[in-house]
Amino acid sequence: MDYSSQKNQIPENPGEDQPHLAIAPSSIPPAPPQLPIATISLSLNAVLPSHFLTPPTKISSLLTPHAAKVKIPSQISSLSHLSLSSALSPPTKPFLKSTISANPLQNPLSLNPRRPSDPSDAAALRRASIVWFRNDLRVHDNECLNSANNESMSVLPVYCFDPRDYGKSSSGFDRTGPFRATFLLESVADLRKTLQAKGSDLVVRIGKPETVLVELAQAVGAEAVYAHREVSHDEVKAEDNIEAVLKEEGVEVKYFWGSTLYHIDDLPFKLTEMPTNYGGFKEKVQGLEVRKTIEALDQVKGLPAKGDVEPGEIPSLVDLGLNPSATLGQNGKPAASASLVGGETEALQRLGRFAAECQAQPNKANKDGTNDSIYGANFSCKISPWLAMGCLSPRSMFDELKKSVSRTISSASAQKNGGNSSSDTGMNWLMYELLWRDFFRFITKKYSSARQHNAAPVTACTGAAV
Repeated sequence: MDYSSQKNQIPENPGEDQPHLAIAPSSIPPAPPQLPIATISLSLNAVLPSHFLTPPTKISSLLTPHAAKVKIPSQISSLSHLSLSSALSPPTKPFLKSTISANPLQNPLSLNPRRPSDPSDAAALRRASIVWFRNDLRVHDNECLNSANNESMSVLPVYCFDPRDYGKSSSGFDRTGPFRATFLLESVADLRKTLQAKGSDLVVRIGKPETVLVELAQAVGAEAVYAHREVSHDEVKAEDNIEAVLKEEGVEVKYFWGSTLYHIDDLPFKLTEMPTNYGGFKEKVQGLEVRKTIEALDQVKGLPAKGDVEPGEIPSLVDLGLNPSATLGQNGKPAASASLVGGETEALQRLGRFAAECQAQPNKANKDGTNDSIYGANFSCKISPWLAMGCLSPRSMFDELKKSVSRTISSASAQKNGGNSSSDTGMNWLMYELLWRDFFRFITKKYSSARQHNAAPVTACTGAAV
């Protein structure tokens, strides 16, 4: 067959109804001059999924309608061997609109929000949070402060002098005496100084916490309030009231536990089933591991920019309704108890001096084999006031002394308990004192709960003070 002659068989100006390609071999009998080729119309719905034929919203503006042509995204054109034409010109880069804003506050919620597992995720951080200091006037081993700092873009530390804690009780006694109030004022002032050194400050107010916290949360746009739980009936009742009020304002309340040597969640029994005597409690918790202390923050997040909240002045004894002269002796000079200076700074210094003194003293027992003393001023560490105010945590105290005086004090503990050191499994004198403290706080928490009714009376021996 002579294919060179086929070029003369193709019309020079084919009509619109003529085929694009017509081959008329010489061996075929002559046919009508312009016989159209049969065409087959295929539905792409049978070949491709329907969602491929619907252009995405973001690129639909690039696809222009054209008669007798079907347009699909170029990345799926290889799925068919059909001869399909596209009106898309080769794109230089995808036309995608970013949904990521430079401002994390304008970001849409992610599918898997990460709060607080990944503090580096700015979109998951709270805009502002309040840390409500109570009997935890410290920055070291403070889970409440650390959590708020890690989960928030700004933090507002607050301390409230509740008027209900002052004045006379129904029995006619001072709810808070002048010496304790003086110690508290010094502790609050020291905490403010420490926070200022770390780039923050302490807002001080006189008023009911359920009122003060709501006003401050509204002023700064706080999304959460962080606080440590307490154990007495009035404190637990106040926590419930505050949580209810803040919930109405859409503010979350996050409570933590940090006032005991053992964490309440680590107890090997439910609090409602706690033994009502110290011996049973000690037996239950013996061998329980003490949680690690939390390091103090080097820097604390700055105060919220919104609201322009004034720090406020620390009140005086007169402002709290107390007589300053009550702290003076008969000679007009400060009483002996006034030598106890409140604050975290003083607490850590005393702890360091006590640990050094214990380590320097020889481990001697009495002639009768007993050892009834523990080294320190007047045979006591005298750290109870700082533990009560939360200027020092029991865990940090235990850790510090365990490092330096474990050998010295463990012997004193063994002798005090009849010389049977194996039964105490390394329980030293300090642990003995801190366990008594834990027992009283846990038993108070047990019976101060609003859900407890008709509870059995507490049976306990007199406990020693740390």
